[in-house]
Amino acid sequence: MDLTSNYIRAIKSFEQIDIAVLVNNIILDAVHQKASDIHIEPWESTIPIRLRVSGILCELTHLPHELLDRISGRLKVMADLTTYETELPQEGRAPASPDYANVELRVSIFPTVRGEKIVIRLFDPNNRSFNLESLGFESGTIDEFRKIINQPSGLILLNGPTGSGKTTAIYSALCHLIESHGPTISISTVEDPVEFNLPMISQSQVSNSRGFTYPKALRSLMRQDPEVIMIGEIRDPDTAAIAVQAGLTGHMVISTIHSDSTAGVFARLINMKIEPFLLASSITGVLGLRLLRTICSNCKTETKPNPEHLTQLPESFVNETTFYTGIGCESCSQTGYHGRVAVTEFLNTNEILREGIIQKLRTSKLRNIAIEQGMTTLWQNAIAKVQRGVTSLEEVIRIITVNQL
Repeated sequence: MDLTSNYIRAIKSFEQIDIAVLVNNIILDAVHQKASDIHIEPWESTIPIRLRVSGILCELTHLPHELLDRISGRLKVMADLTTYETELPQEGRAPASPDYANVELRVSIFPTVRGEKIVIRLFDPNNRSFNLESLGFESGTIDEFRKIINQPSGLILLNGPTGSGKTTAIYSALCHLIESHGPTISISTVEDPVEFNLPMISQSQVSNSRGFTYPKALRSLMRQDPEVIMIGEIRDPDTAAIAVQAGLTGHMVISTIHSDSTAGVFARLINMKIEPFLLASSITGVLGLRLLRTICSNCKTETKPNPEHLTQLPESFVNETTFYTGIGCESCSQTGYHGRVAVTEFLNTNEILREGIIQKLRTSKLRNIAIEQGMTTLWQNAIAKVQRGVTSLEEVIRIITVNQL
């Protein structure tokens, strides 16, 4: 039984609830279950408390509506937010405390018609290391990624949905550069927000409300003589233009960008009015990232996948592969999965691909060129993990979309 449910069972009425204890217990339960986020959202008749564990939302408990304002108020105090403001979004941070397992909290509060929705992201600075070898990438991908981040200039882009491991991969790359070069290298970042404080790296956080935007920060940063610049996200034409120019003028630039596929990054940037020849000259590589849940080792068992899913695999692969799943146990909270592993798609912009970018070839053609040049796709990477019994075919189908097959 979790701490939150035990606490609710122990009280005689909700009026007797110590709201600080309740909030702490919710956070402690999230830490115990290794959740990345806590969702507190008013529904029609209750407030469900849900935890995002290995990328999936799981219900922890339900609370009555009358507790919402008290929970919201408590979290606003913890994150130093305006307690009386209920009609505008607010974001803040709560520092680590022994009361809730010494994790740092990023609190986001958003107004809805039923009241405020609260999402809390958890960061454990003591149990977070940034090491390229521990990312779970295939050895070939690690070697290629390490090679391009050690180049003196260029633009490296990471692509994937929210929570796919992009920030962890970038932080690991920056820590690798510090380990390799020590005090002889100058690294600066512009982020929104800064998620972890990294040693020997100058990190800054944008503040749109104060006019400290990505473009303004980057223009000033270019006069700070950095060798490596990390940009949290390329989300507008101005930021894209500065990132490309920096990559062309002797800086190593690492950033993230959202697009529907790894090869689709070029079309996204062309839509931002960046000239194709500039992209071809500046971008040295694009790393597509996804995270798959790994099968729980305590309840792992053989299975026969859905016949419809098997039709997406070569017959020879089906005949040679033993498929596994997790049936659910106490160790994995009855989910059948425990932990996650990265799957990658590394697109190296060689001469042949650069020609295609300059010619504004469609994304599908650029992808085919990359595959012909040896790129291992997300799908190929993922089903290799199915064949090794690391994850299930159902999990791969859930994460890898049709255009990534």
